[in-house]
Amino acid sequence: MTEETTSNYVKPVLDIHERPTWNKWIVLSIQHLFTMFGSTIFVPTVTHLNPSVALISSGLGTLAYLIITRGKIPAYLGSSFAFIAPITMLLAAKSGGGPGAVMVGTFSVGIVYAIVALIVYYVGVEWIQKVLPPIVVGPVIMVIGLSLAPSAAAMAMGTNNGGAYDYKILLVALITLVATIIAMMFFKGFFGLIPILCGFVIGYLVSMMFGLVDYTLIKEASLFQVPDFTIPFVNMDPVVTLTVVLSMAPLAFVTMAEHMGHQLLLNRITNRNFFKDPGLHRSLAADGTASIIASLIGGPPVTTYGENIGVLAITKVYSVFVIGGAAVFAIAFGFIGYINAIITSVPTAVLGGISLLLFGVIATSGLRMMIESRVDLSQNRNMIIASVVLVVGIGGLMIHIGSFQLAGMAMAALIGIILNLVIPEKTTK
Repeated sequence: MTEETTSNYVKPVLDIHERPTWNKWIVLSIQHLFTMFGSTIFVPTVTHLNPSVALISSGLGTLAYLIITRGKIPAYLGSSFAFIAPITMLLAAKSGGGPGAVMVGTFSVGIVYAIVALIVYYVGVEWIQKVLPPIVVGPVIMVIGLSLAPSAAAMAMGTNNGGAYDYKILLVALITLVATIIAMMFFKGFFGLIPILCGFVIGYLVSMMFGLVDYTLIKEASLFQVPDFTIPFVNMDPVVTLTVVLSMAPLAFVTMAEHMGHQLLLNRITNRNFFKDPGLHRSLAADGTASIIASLIGGPPVTTYGENIGVLAITKVYSVFVIGGAAVFAIAFGFIGYINAIITSVPTAVLGGISLLLFGVIATSGLRMMIESRVDLSQNRNMIIASVVLVVGIGGLMIHIGSFQLAGMAMAALIGIILNLVIPEKTTK
């Protein structure tokens, strides 16, 4: 760690290898579960995969990630939004191959990660500081949060997925947001560690009062249920074609850029350098392994979640035991019908209210990085890089070739890296 990061170091409530007492452990882990739940089941819901399988995939993938990274990186992995389009295409088209094609595509994503991890292992990570200095990383981290802002606002207004504006949904979202802010600012002791969960509970209770909770799934649920796993050569034959592989494998580079952005954000939040210890090659290999595991049971590709990083930043609880606990709960909840139904019934208004804060926390973490790194935006070079990265990332500029698409944070990171390398520092004023 550098002297600069040490001088701005904020002591965590629980550091990476600190284990909370069992009662706090359960609640803190459930808080992470609630945070990632909506996004993790959203992907299979819109692509017509099994939400319970996706939930179990995220739990197994996260545990594999923690093991491969030697329990040194507090990251939770959930369903990746980057693969919604190709999964939908493979499942919808009669010639696409169905679940067998999705399995092969997801598996190929993990293989791409493994190959890149191997390259990083032999080449090293010193190059990262040259291509990803604070003037690039800061704005890219801001893009991670700000690019999700429309999604948060849409959920808070009820207009996501083509819905109509509803003032009741907006009111519930705002109440959830206010409750979370109050918990962050004024709650002490244990309750001060779970402001997100407090917001979820209060938002859910208010949603019940407004009649926004759908109890159908809860009434129909059973105590124990076995999800419809799609296992290769058991109840599904893999469909291996060049079209299938090319429809999903290239998108690994998109989530890989997201992965590195999340790693840089975690470096800043926890005051560590995960690129060196346990190593970027390990985190990439772990991310790829998680997707391979998901492919073997019928889940979508997974990736590290910015939402859960936001929880780390807010609570300052970095314990991998808490993350591991959330993964175990995710696996268990995939088999428990009632719990799965209750969490699934959480209205988007509540998720939207929480997201208004979480996504903003991610964005301000990037701003904080530039401030602490003393990035001088009066210099033309720095102003150009930051400005272009923000507009490209938030504006949605993309490269679209066939089924390959580079957009959002990945596109912004690529543009930022190129500008940083080609604009000479001597031209700054």
